[in-house]
Amino acid sequence: MTVPTLQDVAMHAGVSASTVSRVVSGKAVVSQQTRERVLRAVKQLDYRPNLFARGLGGARSHTIGLVYNNPNAYLVVAALQGAITACDNLAFALQAHPFDSMEPSLPDKLIGFATSHGLAGLVLTPPISERAAAIAALVEHHVPYVPVLSTTVDPGGSMPYVYIDDRSAAYSITEHLIHLGHRRIGFLKGGPNHHASSERFDGYCKALEEYGIPLQTELVIDGDYVFSDGFRGACRLLSLDVPPTAIFGSNDEIAAGALAAASSSGLQIPYDISIAGFEDSPFSRHSWPPLTTARQPAELIVERATRLLIAQICDGKVESVQFKPELVVRGSTAPPRRKP
Repeated sequence: MTVPTLQDVAMHAGVSASTVSRVVSGKAVVSQQTRERVLRAVKQLDYRPNLFARGLGGARSHTIGLVYNNPNAYLVVAALQGAITACDNLAFALQAHPFDSMEPSLPDKLIGFATSHGLAGLVLTPPISERAAAIAALVEHHVPYVPVLSTTVDPGGSMPYVYIDDRSAAYSITEHLIHLGHRRIGFLKGGPNHHASSERFDGYCKALEEYGIPLQTELVIDGDYVFSDGFRGACRLLSLDVPPTAIFGSNDEIAAGALAAASSSGLQIPYDISIAGFEDSPFSRHSWPPLTTARQPAELIVERATRLLIAQICDGKVESVQFKPELVVRGSTAPPRRKP
């Protein structure tokens, strides 16, 4: 027999999951008509909310949730490993679930996930962690959370954060290419739904500006964090009348696609063109030559976010944590070949 969930009650009553949560918890004002409709659905479905959702008896849940929406399978696996490590060490259980970060009903779905599973709080990975409406819903329903964000400064606020300085790391990669002698550096953007994409592009632009190199729009290609977009984007750059001598992909998967495009064009990497990525995922180490990149330890980042959440649940006050990805120089970058 299938146990009815909060989402089932919401659908049966014709209301949102957050409205059901308000009625069940009694923490917010709901119209009498809506309340009766929800309670009728609860009775008809024999829905039994857990103690956490109702706030009864002072019970504390020892299960937390990890939510994600990322096209990169390597990052998802690393995030799961990090969360599991923290939960195992601190005697908590873990529920993980993917969500569409662009879905309008994301706030309701997050609340439904937290309440129907009796979760003590949520770890939010990008780009879900960047959705203001989702954060507002968690605050309204008093669901503890720790988001992982791409930003250069501590966002502040009452909740702790794990924030990653992608901008400075992208600056370091671009600066490395400039120090090698490159002046025409192509940039393959990541998906626009990720704040990290703009942070990494800003780092690239800042390095060019500070070294007196004009930003050339023909060298900047839009795309997403996937191999195929890296391949297509690099093909466009290599077809220019004056192609770049180096390409910076917004993540390693993009850069691996660019490397494949350059190799299929008969170019030698790094002698004919240098290629760099970002994140230090297996793509960077399994490519040939291995990719210069920025080491962003996703497993450690999510483990730290999970520990922060559990500390917040158990102790109350904790401080935010910053990570700065570290430049890793490998065989895919070198000085541009001098023309005879």
